[in-house]
Amino acid sequence: MISKKEMKLFVKFPFSIYKNNKYWVPPIIKEELDGLDKSKNPAFENAEARFFVAIKNGEIVGRVAAIINRYEVNQQQIKKMRFGWFDVIDDLEVSKVLLDKVKEIGKENSLEYIEGPVGFSNLDKVGVLTEGFDHIGTMITWYSLPHYKEHLEKLGYTKEKEYLENKFQLKNVDGAYYERIANIIKHRYKLTSLNFTKTKDIMPYVDEMFDLFNRTYSTLSSYVPISDTQIAYFKKKYIGFINPDFIKFVIDENQKLIAFAIMMPSFSESLQKAKGKLFPFGIFHLLKARKNPETMTSYLIGVDQEYQNKGVTAIIFDEYTKAFNAKGVKTVVRTPELEENTAIHQLWKNFNPVTHKRRRTYRLNI
Repeated sequence: MISKKEMKLFVKFPFSIYKNNKYWVPPIIKEELDGLDKSKNPAFENAEARFFVAIKNGEIVGRVAAIINRYEVNQQQIKKMRFGWFDVIDDLEVSKVLLDKVKEIGKENSLEYIEGPVGFSNLDKVGVLTEGFDHIGTMITWYSLPHYKEHLEKLGYTKEKEYLENKFQLKNVDGAYYERIANIIKHRYKLTSLNFTKTKDIMPYVDEMFDLFNRTYSTLSSYVPISDTQIAYFKKKYIGFINPDFIKFVIDENQKLIAFAIMMPSFSESLQKAKGKLFPFGIFHLLKARKNPETMTSYLIGVDQEYQNKGVTAIIFDEYTKAFNAKGVKTVVRTPELEENTAIHQLWKNFNPVTHKRRRTYRLNI
C-alpha cells in the first residue's frame, strides 16, 4: 500500500527534473494527487495502477505508472499493458529498471504488449515528445526531454501511434467567410448555435455532449469509452472552471445536440507562475488567464456522424471567431491529434496551421 507521503514524492519528482526548464508546465500538485487516487478518480472503476520510483544514491531519479484498463482488456479484447507518468534522468539503466517492472506486471496478467506513455483513457495525457522541445507545453500534455524517446528506442520499443500538435494565428481566419457559410448551413439543416454566459446553463447539455463524444471518437484506435461516473467527475472538475464563452453547441430543430466544441484559455504560463500550488497566489494567475487569454487551447470537438461533411463546423468556427475577436485572442493551439485522424486535419486545413510539436507512444511486445 503506497502512503500519501510516497505518492506526493511520485507526483513532485518532475519538479526536480524540469527545474528551470522554461517549456515545462507543472501540474497543480493537489489536482495531480486526486487524479491518481482511486477513491477520487472514477477511471479506477475500470482500471488499476501501480506506481514506481527509481532511487539512486538516496535520491529519486525516475518514476512510472503501470496501468491496466480492464474494459480495454476484457471487453475490447486488447491485451495491452499501459504505462504513463514516465519521467527519468538521462540514465538508460534507470529507464530499464522502471519499464521492466511494467513488463513484469504485463506478464503476470497474461497481456501481449506494452504501450505508453498513456493514461487511463483517451481523455488523459499521451505520448513523449519527438519534436518541439523548445515550445511551451500545455496543461493537458506531458512535456518530455529528448532522452525519453532515445531510451525507449534503445530498449527495443517501437513507434505505435503518432500525434501532431498544431497551432494557428487568428488573423489567418476569414471571419466573414465562416459567417456566410454558417448562415447557409443553419438554414439548410434547420440548425441553431448555442452560446452561453453562465456555467449553469451549460450543465443540462453536458451528459448529451459526452454521449456524442463517445460516438464521435469510437472509430479511433485509442478509444476507450467514458463511463457515466467519469462524465460526472469531468463535469464537476472541469466544466465549471471553463469560461462559458468558450463552449459552443449546435442543436437541430428537435433540440438534439449534433455538434459541440470546448476550448480553454492557455493556462501554461499561469501554471508556471503557480509552481504547483493554487494557494495563496496560484489561483489568481489562473483566474486572470481564464478571463483575458491571448492564447486558446482547442480541447474537444465532435460532430454527429449524420452531420459530418455537411459544413456544420463552420457554425462553430463562426461563433469562436466572434468570441475570440471580442476577447483579444491571437493564437489557437490544438491538443495532440492522431496522425491517422485525417478528418480532424481536414477540418482545420483552411486556418494555415503549423505543426510545432510531434509526440508518439511506443510499443513493446511482451
